[in-house]
Amino acid sequence: MSEQILERRVGIRGWLLQPNPRGRTQATAQQLYKNWQRFCGYPLGLVGLAIIVLLIVVAICAPLLTSYDPIAQNMANRLAAPSWEHLLGTDEFGRDVFSRIVYGARTTLYIIMLVAVIVAPIGLLIGTCAGYFGGWVDEILMRVTDVFLSFPGLVLALGFAAALGPGITNAIIAISLTAWPPIARLARAETLSLRKADFIAAVRLQGASAWSIILRHILPMCVPSVIVRITLNMASVILTAAGLGFLGLGAVPPSPEWGAMASSGREFMIESPWVIAAPGIAIALVSLAFNLFGDALRDVLDARGSE
Repeated sequence: MSEQILERRVGIRGWLLQPNPRGRTQATAQQLYKNWQRFCGYPLGLVGLAIIVLLIVVAICAPLLTSYDPIAQNMANRLAAPSWEHLLGTDEFGRDVFSRIVYGARTTLYIIMLVAVIVAPIGLLIGTCAGYFGGWVDEILMRVTDVFLSFPGLVLALGFAAALGPGITNAIIAISLTAWPPIARLARAETLSLRKADFIAAVRLQGASAWSIILRHILPMCVPSVIVRITLNMASVILTAAGLGFLGLGAVPPSPEWGAMASSGREFMIESPWVIAAPGIAIALVSLAFNLFGDALRDVLDARGSE
């Protein structure tokens, strides 16, 4: 594969070839600015980014946005309709729905961040090792990956969560165990196109070990594609986490979690629809935001190949 094609596919080769740290910093800043300019050409992507930023702000500033305790019960005010006092009404235990939505954003953000931190290194390491070493290493790692991919992600996550028991930590582990195979497949495909490149051959001739080549040269060049993939996968992560919470395998009550709120509110969806509508809209909105942002980010990175 020629150097030009490599530069178009991964977009960071120029950064890697900078002769000094200052040059690398300038190249990185220029590349980020160009990518941001391209990203601004996608209005839906900007909408998705705005919603994600709003989610982060709401999670951080939750105590400033509501004065109600999300777990404090008030049975005298149960199932109250939306009003100025309770913007989204109250649930079956008299808890303010708006405060539970706001604090539930923290739970959602916590799940998203931990899943991304766990899944990205695992998928990258397995995929790059399989693609670079090939042979029996590739065969074993990819067959294990195929086993995980052969089951629907939600079904597999339900199985792991049922075995581990309810709880946020166990839900994160269950989701992570089902979310790494697509990352590994993508990293393997990128590695297969990179391992025979001229600059990899040059590094190998200089005496670099296989692990050094993987960690210092191949793995960093797979990161942009993996970031896009993880961003696109966040919608399914949110839906899976909500599904686990809906079935009682996520956050333990009375912790505010959107899936669990939707589960408890389904009994009152006719006479008090706000109890289930609020968490349902929150789940759908954040999932859509990550999809819009991921699609725009993918188009921005692909646009480099058309220059």
